[in-house]
Parts: sequence; C-alpha cells; structure tokens
Amino acid sequence: MKQYNVTGMSCAACSARVEKAVSSVDGVTSCSVSLLTNSMGVEGTASAEAIIAAVKNAGYGASVKGESSNVSSGEDELKDTETPKMKRRLIASLGFLLILMYISMGHTMFGAPLPSVMAGNHVMTALAELLLAAIVMVINQKFFINGFKGIIYRSPNMDTLVALGSGASFVYSTAVLFMMTAAQQRGDTSAVHAYMHDLYFESAAMILTLITVGKMLDARSKGKTTDALKSLMKLAPETAVVVRDGAEAEVPVAEVKKGDIFIVRAGDSIPVDGIVIEGESAVNEAALTGESIPVDKTAGDSVSAATINSSGYLRCEASRVGEDTTLSQIIKMVSDAAATKAPIAKIADKVSGVFVPVVIGIAVLTLIVWLIIGKSVGFSLGRAIAVLVISCPCALGLATPVAIMVGNGVGAKNGLLFKTAASLEEAGKAQIIALDKTGTITSGEPKVTDIIPVNANSEHELITLAYSLEKKSEHPLAGAIIRYGSENGITSDEITEFKVLAGSGVSGKCGESTYIGGNFGLISSAAVISEDIKAMSDKLSEHGKTPLFFAKDGVLVGIIAVADVIKEDSPQAIRELQNMGIRVVMLTGDNERTAKAIGTQAGVDDVIAGVLPDGKEAVIRRLKKQGKTVMVGDGINDAPALTAADMGIAIGAGADVAIDAADIVLMKSRLSDVPAAVRLSRATLRNIRQNLFWAFIYNIIGIPLAAGVYSKLFGWQMNPMFGAAAMSLSSFFVVSNALRLNFFKVNDSSRDKKRAYTLSEASGSADTAVIKIKGMMCGHCEARVKKALEELPFVDEAVTSHEKGTAELNLSGTLDEKAVKKAVNDAGYKYIGINR
Repeated sequence: MKQYNVTGMSCAACSARVEKAVSSVDGVTSCSVSLLTNSMGVEGTASAEAIIAAVKNAGYGASVKGESSNVSSGEDELKDTETPKMKRRLIASLGFLLILMYISMGHTMFGAPLPSVMAGNHVMTALAELLLAAIVMVINQKFFINGFKGIIYRSPNMDTLVALGSGASFVYSTAVLFMMTAAQQRGDTSAVHAYMHDLYFESAAMILTLITVGKMLDARSKGKTTDALKSLMKLAPETAVVVRDGAEAEVPVAEVKKGDIFIVRAGDSIPVDGIVIEGESAVNEAALTGESIPVDKTAGDSVSAATINSSGYLRCEASRVGEDTTLSQIIKMVSDAAATKAPIAKIADKVSGVFVPVVIGIAVLTLIVWLIIGKSVGFSLGRAIAVLVISCPCALGLATPVAIMVGNGVGAKNGLLFKTAASLEEAGKAQIIALDKTGTITSGEPKVTDIIPVNANSEHELITLAYSLEKKSEHPLAGAIIRYGSENGITSDEITEFKVLAGSGVSGKCGESTYIGGNFGLISSAAVISEDIKAMSDKLSEHGKTPLFFAKDGVLVGIIAVADVIKEDSPQAIRELQNMGIRVVMLTGDNERTAKAIGTQAGVDDVIAGVLPDGKEAVIRRLKKQGKTVMVGDGINDAPALTAADMGIAIGAGADVAIDAADIVLMKSRLSDVPAAVRLSRATLRNIRQNLFWAFIYNIIGIPLAAGVYSKLFGWQMNPMFGAAAMSLSSFFVVSNALRLNFFKVNDSSRDKKRAYTLSEASGSADTAVIKIKGMMCGHCEARVKKALEELPFVDEAVTSHEKGTAELNLSGTLDEKAVKKAVNDAGYKYIGINR
C-alpha cells in the first residue's frame, strides 16, 4: 500500500469525493481515504502522478507521504498544525464578533451606549455591522474558498453548507441595508427602524466563529488520536555507536548497515534490530511489548530497536536496519491501519456521499415552504440558514476512523498489532478460534517433567547418566534433558563410542559401562522392564508426556518424562474466550492420545489431532462453514491456515511470515493476548456504533428542528446561531467519545459479555456438525447411534465415538436439530446438544 497526504478536505463528503476520484483511475485496485489523518492509502499499479492528478481534478491537493518538501519525518506528518491556526483565527474572529454583538444586540436589546456619531443613526450602525461581519468573513475565508470550490467541482462539503449559511445571511442583510438607505432618503424613519430587525450580520459572523470553535476543538481532539503513533515514532533512536576500522564512532541511525557491529551501554537505547555477540544484560522491551519486566539477553539472543539496555554492556551485530526493524514495521502497521477503512464505515460513506446535496435541497425546500405559508422572507431565510449550519457530515465521517485510530493506538501500547481497520473490527465477531498447539498453547520447547529412578540410588544419579549420554545428541527431546542438566549444575561424565540409533535412541560407553537411552522398544530389547514400569510409562503417555528410558549394563536405571508443557496463561486465556461465547478448537500434528491429554489440560472444546501443516488449511475451511473462524498460530508452518481463516492471529512478531500471513500480530507471544484482542475489538466496534448512532440521531433530530417542523407542534424554533453552535460541537462529541477508548483495559475480563452462538450459526448450513450424546458405552452403542443418524435424510455419514461422547455428521442438507434429537433418544441414548 502506498500512502499519500491529502489537503483541502473538511468533511466526510470530501473524503468520499477523493476516494471516488482515485478509485476510477486505471490500475487502482483499492483506495481508502482517512479524514482523521488527512491521508490516503492506495493499492494497485497506477502511478503516483496519475493518482495526484485525480485528486487535484477533484478539487483537492495530494503528495506522496514522506516526499512533500515541507515534511521531514513521519512524526512531522502527524504533527497537529491545524489547532494553532484555528486558535489564531478564533481569537481574531472573537475580537471583531464581540464588537459586532455589542453594536447589534447590546445597543438594540439592552440599550448599551454607542458613540454619538452612531446614536440614532441606524444606517451608520448597519454599515458598521456590515464592515465588522465582512472582516470576520475575511478572517475565515477558508470556509468560502473550500465551500465554493466544492460547488465548482460538483462535490459540495461541510464548508459549502457553512459558506452558504453565512453568505446568505450576509447577502440578505446587505440587501436590507440598501432598502434602509432608500427608506431614509424618503424620510420614512419607521421603516428604517423596522429594517434594523431584519439584519443578520451578527448571524453571518457568529456562524463562522462558532464553527471555528468546533473546528479547533475537533482538531485538538483528532491530534490526540494519533498520540500512540507519534509516541512510537519518538522511540526511534537518532544515533548509534558502531565499530568502524576497529574504533567506536557515533553515527546517525540511518547510516547503520546490516552486518555492522554496534555497541550499547547501560541506559542507552538499542538503535536497530540485532543479535548479541558479546556481553550480558537485561533489556527493557516495554516500548514494543508493553511488558515492564526487563528480559535477560546473552550471546545469541536478539534485540530490537527502541528497547533500552537497563544494565551491562552489549556488543551486537545489526540484522535489520531502516524500515526493516521491528519498530518500523509496527509503525507501518499502525499507520496502514489508520489509512484503511473498517467495513462498518461503508454505512457512513454511503450517507456522506449524498448528504450535503440533500441538505442543500432541504434548505431550499424549507425556504420555499415557509414563503408559501406566508411567513416573511427574513423568517423563511432564517429557517433555511439554520438547516444549512446545523447539518454535520463531519460527525458521520469521523465516527469510524477516530475510534479505529484510538483502538489501534491502545492495541499498539499493549503489544496488539492490528494490520488493518477491518481486522480491528472483525476480531470481535469471532465465533470459533482454532489454536495451534506447539508454540501457541504450549511453550514449543520440550521440558523435563518427571524423573523416576528405578534401579538408581537417586534422581541425581539418573539425571547424571541421562545428561552425560544425551549431551552429544541433537534430538529436540535430548535438548530438554541437556537444558535441565545445565540449569541444575549437573556434572557430566565422559562418554565414548557415542552412537545415534536412528528413530529409537542413543548409546555410549562411560569407562567400562555401557549406557543406552531411548524409547520403550529400544530399552525393552536391552533390559528387563516390569509390567508396573510399563503401566507407569503408559500413564505418562496418557498425560501427553514422552517417557525416555535409560539403562546401564543391561539394567533399567529409570525413566525421564519430557513434554512440551502448556504455557502458564493458556488455560486462563481459553476460559476467557469460552466465557465470551467462543468455541475453542486445538489443532495439532500429534497423535490423538497426546493431543487429548494436552487439550484436557488446556480446557479446549475440541481437539483435532494428526493434522499436518497443509491439512490445517482444510480444517480451517471446514470450520469456517460453521461460523466466523479465527486461526492462531506461530505464523510459519501455520501460514496457509492463517491466510485461509476469516482472521489470522500470529503469536510473536519475530518472523516475517507471521507479519505477512496474519491480520493481527501479538508482540508478547502469549495466548492471553488473544482474548485481549477480541475484547479490544468488541469495545472499538461498540464505540463506533455509539458514534454512528449519535451522528445519525443528531442530524435526524436537528435538521427538522432547524427547518421549523416542530414549531407548530411544540413551538420550537432554532436561531441559526444556535444551529452553528450545535454543529460545531457534534464532531467534538464524537471524537471525545472515541478518546474514551484510551481508558479501556484490554486484560480486564470482568465485563466480558457472552455472545449468543446459535445452532444455525454452528451447523445449520455447514457440511459437518458435531453433536454431544450421553449413554454410549461401547462399539455396539456407536453402531446403534450411527445407524439411527444415517437414516436421517440430511445425514450422509455419522462418525460416532463412545470415548468422546460425540457424533460427527457429514451433512447433505440443513441440519434439523429436532430430528437429530428424536433419532438419538429413540435409539435409547440422550441427546445433549451441539458441540461448541
């Protein structure tokens, strides 16, 4: 996606116009314009020149992001330059408006004294009002320039409404002033006095001033929504200490190249991503992961740009520089998400595209209707102007992007990276979440779980033998024993004649003794294993552990069990997902016994075992037919499944494949961030709906009120000045509501609401469905239930299991739950329900 800066936009109608113009350019496959950041993301083969030309032809300005002459950095592009301008305009406008209000209302309504030259001279007073109103209009000329430019380019916008409202007041009042001079020339003083009440110069100036107040508040609030992105950019170090020609030199970060050796001392920020080649330290990675506890780093460990070396000295080799660093990728993802649109935004876009022309039509109709009824021109014009200035397309246009931007910022602060606005919206709609086992539910690294001496005098004797023997092995299971031995200070014996017995174990000699270690098959041929020991081994296997047997000179020494242990936060994370009404499925290539043991410990709803990486994609496609499916994996071997799912979540951002394949990246590499992402998505979507509701309700109530529809019923009428005040505050309220998301706690599960997961969503139109059945005890029971279910017209095949208490149905039509329940109960068993 290539990003552009867009200038001249004032409301949602503007962004819709730009989006439509760019989308029509040959080679553009998608275009998304953000009113919030005044940016545009474009995908396709169209040249930048053609895209910029299309924007200019639509009446706006554009430049490639980062290439504009007045922009020095990404942070500068996000700098709030609008608020200071608006502040200056507002102060100047207020100064002249107060004088105007003193003359027009203070003197007329409250008898405030005027200079002697103006006292009793109504024409001179009116001329003073005209000059003061004109000055305010010149100060706020941008409304008129943009507004009438919108009419010329056939894309009227909010500025058009303001310009028409203020301009109509000024033109009408000027016409009244001419009539006053004619009446004064005739000597008709009563007419001159009467005309004073038809002047709307103060309205013309007040409308512009009040809208400027709203614009300033709006700009200030919008500036806060990009704080998260700006704070990320500020984290990037400006210099680095590198080793050049054997000496240390401080250079700008931009000059660091891949392969350079750089030095980081205690308290310094790490300039680029790299690998530690010398030194030990604790690195504070809170800037990237939100984790406040420093992480220990030694030779071989990776470090990331913008993290802080808390203590010690590190000598590192640069592995990623410039835009390739983790920090740069995070900034790009957050920025890209701000430049994309959530599906729900299409509602506001459709309305915004026709909003301003419709409002202008309503204003004209209001004027005509009141004139036909017999009201004065001044009254009728006042109603029409009120319609123009109360209507606010900005609130509609900002409802979605401000919430998306703030939600994305909150996610970034907590290590949750949403690549697009759509991913932030859709994550909360998940009905099924499929979890890869290794590295997602489990740590992905086997660990020693049990040490069981048989003919050894102690655990220490057994682990010493195993550590000595496995130290020369490269097998992953051997690695668990080696790590355990190193961590516990075990001293190894010298092993000679070491051999790897492919697929079964290892052997070697220690002095005159022969050591053998491996699986049951290998050791049972070299040593006697009792039935009790075999039963113990089977029990370990049932709990998802791998028993490794060790023998010395033909005698079994003991068993060491190794397992890929469940992460501490996995069971709690799975419970939180289930409490949200989400069905949790575990996918693994392990055998069913091991998978079932891990699944039971983790607390998942379903376990699908024996699935190879290429088979996970097929499983995901099947699950998608049962409901909106999210796949969570490590982003490497799970890439096809991540891509196939409705939403892909990658645990950890270390691999490029994770970032490419997934829609959401969890920087902390922990499963508890999955419910946090769902929780944040739901909160953001809820905020968007609130914003859209208030934006629509504001206009639905406000426009008829301004038009005078309620005047006959309730006697309600609206002065154009109050309409302008209401319009100026509407966008401010929408943006302020979105800013409340900054206080949202992503890890607080106390307010989670369970989403209804109906049978029709689970299986009504799916190819398969899994039902729960109580009472099956053996293979005969399975056959009985299978026969009963396969007699149903919409069931092609039923795969029953008395162990699981389930029946998986392959369907040829829509599942009829009542018919399924009857078939199961008639067969003598109890139907429990759909397996969620």
